[in-house]
Amino acid sequence: MENYFHLRLPEDDIRNISSIALAHLGDAVYELLVRSYLCAHGKATGRGLHRAAVELVRAEAQAARSDRILPLLTGEELAVFKRGRNAHVNTIPHSASRGEYLKATALECLLGYLYLLGRTDRINELFCAMMEE
Repeated sequence: MENYFHLRLPEDDIRNISSIALAHLGDAVYELLVRSYLCAHGKATGRGLHRAAVELVRAEAQAARSDRILPLLTGEELAVFKRGRNAHVNTIPHSASRGEYLKATALECLLGYLYLLGRTDRINELFCAMMEE
């Protein structure tokens, strides 16, 4: 039976996944991290929890937080980030600029890539850097 919590694919297969598909997975990874962060920091109360999560997962917030980790990225990670930023997206929400949305997509692409490689410690390290105040 396949373990989708710890899915391991060959690196060549992961590199062949489209940046949009990696971002799709990375979006879920980021959402889970944000929800875990909010619960761990005592913000787990009804509507307030939902609003706090929405504020952190919005493209503008992701773009700003991605700026915090850019200097920390390895060459490989930066290449994946840039690949995600250059993805051909069809729809951009009205609440974000094109640049913000592409940076958010880049971040999600990177998170999806690292997740598929099983590098959850690295994801956590980057997430903690993003959440530093």
